[in-house]
Amino acid sequence: MSSLKETGFAYYDLGKKFTYEGVENDLAELQDAFDSLPPDEYAPHLNRYRRYARAIVMPGTHRVEWLPETIINGERYYEYFQGSFNPEYKGAYRCFPSLTKKTMANHLLEEIIRFDFKETFWMKEDALMPVHAGIHFVKLAVENEGEVAVSSPNNLHQDGEPFTFAHLIRRRNINGGINAIATPRERGKMPSDLHPDQLLARFYLMEPLESYGVYDPLVSHYVEEVTIGNAAGSGERSAILIDFQPTVIANPDEIRSMLGDTSSMHHV
Repeated sequence: MSSLKETGFAYYDLGKKFTYEGVENDLAELQDAFDSLPPDEYAPHLNRYRRYARAIVMPGTHRVEWLPETIINGERYYEYFQGSFNPEYKGAYRCFPSLTKKTMANHLLEEIIRFDFKETFWMKEDALMPVHAGIHFVKLAVENEGEVAVSSPNNLHQDGEPFTFAHLIRRRNINGGINAIATPRERGKMPSDLHPDQLLARFYLMEPLESYGVYDPLVSHYVEEVTIGNAAGSGERSAILIDFQPTVIANPDEIRSMLGDTSSMHHV
């Protein structure tokens, strides 16, 4: 049994996993993509930058297909919803700028998505349809002494999707950014408020493609805020986050399109 299935948490070093010809160029291309991330408009004061995209993965073949974006004022976005699981945006839909088409076509990114998906496990009925993948590019960046870059939510939390994977793409000139894993009952707390025995794991991602995955029902997780390091220049922690959830045939009583309010419905 994998550690992800047994304990809800697994560490990976994908830098040793992916050795195909051209992987260095693909990684450099992903790192370049983080240089142009726009600020997170939902938290512009927290020094967080991000883009997002949605895809589906076909069970069996593991083929990745990108879903259409939403166009708002001529710009491409994807909507993201966590229900009650993110207390900072409880019940709110957020629209994030889309990944670029160049990034979506990156071979390493597709290999990462496919690797993550192969690590997941599902009830038979949940695997009858394609599985939804949410791909987040998130950068915590600081330039000056006293600045702090903060992830969301800033505590031990669960995401509401069955699986989430985090892949470091670049870390430079920062302090902080430690990851912590705990049980679900510690959700909403800060790791610093817990006894060390209450944490299942505590670690840094330091090198490109160092990664970890969580099975949401079994654990809560956290990444610490970051501040500027001791070297000259700016600092950053850039990571790709990938979550998976089923696209099952819904219970008719739970389908919003069955409510009968056609004034709020749209042709797609």
